[in-house]
Amino acid sequence: MKKNAVLFILFILPIVAYLFFASGVNSFTKLPVVSQGVPEFGDWQSLNGEKVKLENKITILGFGGSEILKNRGNLFNLNEKIYQRYHTFEDLQFVMICPLGTENDVKKIMDALDEFTDVSQWKFLFTSPDIISKYYSQLGLQGNLDKYAGTPNVYIVDKARNIRGRKDSDEYKEGYNTFHPADLSNEMLDDFKVILYEYRAALKKNNNASKQLLK
Repeated sequence: MKKNAVLFILFILPIVAYLFFASGVNSFTKLPVVSQGVPEFGDWQSLNGEKVKLENKITILGFGGSEILKNRGNLFNLNEKIYQRYHTFEDLQFVMICPLGTENDVKKIMDALDEFTDVSQWKFLFTSPDIISKYYSQLGLQGNLDKYAGTPNVYIVDKARNIRGRKDSDEYKEGYNTFHPADLSNEMLDDFKVILYEYRAALKKNNNASKQLLK
């Protein structure tokens, strides 16, 4: 009996554990959709005069508010914990919507970040607080903007313009608080990796399908 128990522990148990965890990984290869159909941006002013769109981009979307300079630490946290790791990913952009009149404040922040970061994937759009509030209301989120038309939360928007997050009854999460570095290092980083894995897996599948067609 002891010999059989030892054999079970050494050979059978690891296989069972592998199958258990493998099935668990498969169940987490999709990050739930918490809100569908995020509207495209309006014809708003951008920091560099470029046209910014959501379609076919993975977007980290935020709302800087009129006190963005005062709250610049939030952007520095996001830059350090997420942006610097992944900004070279071709289909990724970080978009902040800010009230008109904050352009110079944003430039100061970007100049500071530019000293140690390639800021090319940071995108800033400017429009009136009323339009920002109306746009946010169309996102179908539970949270709200503050009186400065901003929020410390940022949102993961996929290429199909859906907001992705967590929908478990005991852990609903639609956004990630940039004021708390731990929220970015843990929940957001984990969820963002799932999104990247999802797209990379789809890309690999499509490439394999193309190779089969060429045979």
